[in-house]
Amino acid sequence: MFAWKYHILNFILASKSAAVARTTGFSILQSHLRRCSILNKKKMSLSDEEAKKACVPPPQETEGFFFQQTMIRIKEPKRSLDFYSRVMGMTLLLKLDFPAMDFSLYFMGYENPDDVPSDPKERAKFCFSRKATLELTHNHGTEKEEKEVYHNGNSDPRGFGHIGIVVPDVYKACERFEQLGVPFIKKPDAGKMKGLAFIQDPDGYWIEILNPVNMSGSL
Repeated sequence: MFAWKYHILNFILASKSAAVARTTGFSILQSHLRRCSILNKKKMSLSDEEAKKACVPPPQETEGFFFQQTMIRIKEPKRSLDFYSRVMGMTLLLKLDFPAMDFSLYFMGYENPDDVPSDPKERAKFCFSRKATLELTHNHGTEKEEKEVYHNGNSDPRGFGHIGIVVPDVYKACERFEQLGVPFIKKPDAGKMKGLAFIQDPDGYWIEILNPVNMSGSL
């Protein structure tokens, strides 16, 4: 894999002009690195077969496992609860306070409010048996900070990306979001991927707005 280095070195040693050799050798090196970069980028994606082989059938021991929650940290609970209920249509399933550790949890989800039990233990059992809930974590005192306190994962160093919400009609949903003053990262017809959008919540986290029919049509 290092053979190209020796070719450059031999060229430099054999050259009558060290200056020319250095310049030309450096140009060759740059050209090679550019080609390697392009090739590496092309090879980054797994083929369908490679992806399939990388996975195994779910082990019997994982029977009954399911995806229950995604946690994001929020600066100010009132504005986040308002956003996820009024703007996004979610229901508050459960609130848990941990005063000794100075934080509170708010679990949101797409459930009928009438189905949420009033008894604390039954409510907790109900909440933690739901799929794909959103856990909003409030560390007490962050609401007093002047600036935003959390990183949304979409600028360096990148990590967390977004959550995704299915809607019946992406365009109608986005018209409503626009009327409500929700900030957009991408509107439905912007960019190459049509029929999906990205908005931001009060803490700047991205939310993908999608529709299954639109997504299948883009493949």
